[in-house]
Amino acid sequence: MPVRPPTAARARRRRIARLAAWRSERGASALELAILAPMIMALIFVSIQTALFLYGRSVALNAAQEGVSRLRLVQPPVYTQAVGEKVRGDIEEYANQLGGTTLQNAVVAPPTYNTPEGMVSFTVSGDTVSLVPGLKLHVERTANGPIEQFGADK
Repeated sequence: MPVRPPTAARARRRRIARLAAWRSERGASALELAILAPMIMALIFVSIQTALFLYGRSVALNAAQEGVSRLRLVQPPVYTQAVGEKVRGDIEEYANQLGGTTLQNAVVAPPTYNTPEGMVSFTVSGDTVSLVPGLKLHVERTANGPIEQFGADK
């Protein structure tokens, strides 16, 4: 039969082994946090910047679609440059109001009202907000639609 060391010595060895194991892992959490925290913060910033960019695109497209919706109801005999400019001004105001500070410097190009083809189009462009100083993200969206043709009943 093997000889066992006394109980007190055995307990002391266990305590020393546990203490050595505990000391070998000291500071591991802080090190892991120091490595992972910058990556997590970068991921959060990239997610927020992506959301702001996509929202800016959405605002520009919504404004362009609103312009097409308004202008496609104007019949070709009634359309003039003044009508197109009035709708363009309204849509630029709409884009600035809808985008708030997300879509900056919103510019609405003069509409394309093509009578022979029966199409109308609007282009809205601007800059989205950036979390990174000096980074400029430009957005440009175009919407097209057919001109409504009203006719008398037969």
